[in-house]
Amino acid sequence: MNNSAMILVFVGLFLVGGVISFWKQKQSKGVILVLAFGAVMCLASGLMRL
Repeated sequence: MNNSAMILVFVGLFLVGGVISFWKQKQSKGVILVLAFGAVMCLASGLMRL
């Protein structure tokens, strides 16, 4: 597992935590969708680099 893949997966998981937190705080759906999209993209690119 190289460093860039590890960093992308870590950032993706961090953003997923943000999505869960924002969902519990009842933030606006647009913010949650943008954050979720970023999380999915980071996780996907990190997993593809493995």
